[in-house]
Amino acid sequence: MLGKLAGWEDTIVALATPPGVGAIGVIRVSGPKAFAIVDQLFTAKNLGEQATHTLHVGLLKEGGEVLDEVVLALFRVPKSYTGEDVIEISSHGSPYILERVIQALLRGGARLAKAGEFTQRAFLNGRLDLAQAEAVADLIAANTAASARTALHTIRGGFSRELRELRERLISFSALIELELDFSQEDVEFADRTALYQLIGEAEGMTAALLASFRLGNVIRNGVSVAIVGKPNAGKSTLLNALLNENRAIVSEIAGTTRDTIEEILNINGVLFRLIDTAGLRTHTSDLIERIGVGRSLEKMEQADIVVYLFDVADDGMTIGAVRDELMAKAKPFLLVGNKVDVAPGASVRFPDELLISAKDGRQVDVLKQRLVDLVMQGAAAGDGTIVTNARHFHALQQVGVALATIRKGLDELLPGDLLALDIRVCLHWLGEITGEITTEDRLDYIFSKFCIGK
Repeated sequence: MLGKLAGWEDTIVALATPPGVGAIGVIRVSGPKAFAIVDQLFTAKNLGEQATHTLHVGLLKEGGEVLDEVVLALFRVPKSYTGEDVIEISSHGSPYILERVIQALLRGGARLAKAGEFTQRAFLNGRLDLAQAEAVADLIAANTAASARTALHTIRGGFSRELRELRERLISFSALIELELDFSQEDVEFADRTALYQLIGEAEGMTAALLASFRLGNVIRNGVSVAIVGKPNAGKSTLLNALLNENRAIVSEIAGTTRDTIEEILNINGVLFRLIDTAGLRTHTSDLIERIGVGRSLEKMEQADIVVYLFDVADDGMTIGAVRDELMAKAKPFLLVGNKVDVAPGASVRFPDELLISAKDGRQVDVLKQRLVDLVMQGAAAGDGTIVTNARHFHALQQVGVALATIRKGLDELLPGDLLALDIRVCLHWLGEITGEITTEDRLDYIFSKFCIGK
């Protein structure tokens, strides 16, 4: 853990609510002089005599001039977000009034907080570990139920608890192995190698599961792109409109109406999908603009996380089968969707993974939405299990996996205790990188600089 950082003893202030006009704006003050600085402006009572976790209504004044009537929320060390004395000032939401209050606090001895400095102090004061602190930023940025649920699970310590338990067990084994070195002449064994094998196996399983969850975590955090592709006039634009429940794309009986890609965002069951309506795929067209659109469609198809191949149910089954085989060969997740059952009521599925719909009248469109969710989630987000969404955590977990494999190899080869203990320390290092037991000031500054001001 780090020592005191530059500016650590300062009292900081920042607007904690978004800038702009609103009913209320909240100004957050944290640090050793928080009570003394605000008390200079608050005339209703002596804040130094008030209990923690209490609210107080009164006027803020500077030099006899009233700044605003406010509500103060008091949080005394250590029971606050930052682990320091904190006062949150709920003021009227005029940008002019809020700026006047902040300037008065600055003249009283506070300084403006840097981006993420409140959460950085919470980490340095032991209120949060680093994984929890990073999840705060994820929660603020969450735009779906799934992303909010994942961030809250980490903030509540679910991810950290799993890592902490593993780390403590490895530390225990490492201590016993190093103790053996003090009795090397007696040739005694304090660390049960069989139990260590079992622990490594459990740790490898947990690490593999966390690494595997990163694909889903990336989708939850950033959304999943879905390219709707198919021949001209297959009904791609009609399907986009049906999925969105609005007329976003131009629909026409004329083949080649969509000349460029159209992208829209859709939230389905808490998962964010970026739907891409593409130009119809045909190899021969004399229209230059349409040819460019087809090229972009192929490019979007390659880049997409999921491909929805839409076709007319009257189309030749061999052609559809060839496309299906190509998508399977690319290992690209896809859905095979036959459209226009409204004009071909006798149509039947020709492939086990085929879905028949009518984009025009919305038939089976809800089933298509659920299949999109199922394809992404694949049951992995059920319950409150940990899902890795942070690339830094993913990289560290990869190194944990390598270190665990090295420990297992050392056990197989009957390595002496000192070398085995060294391998365990490497694993402990990477686990500590995730939760912040091992970090540097530069790393912290980089991580917290990505937070918003006031958090």
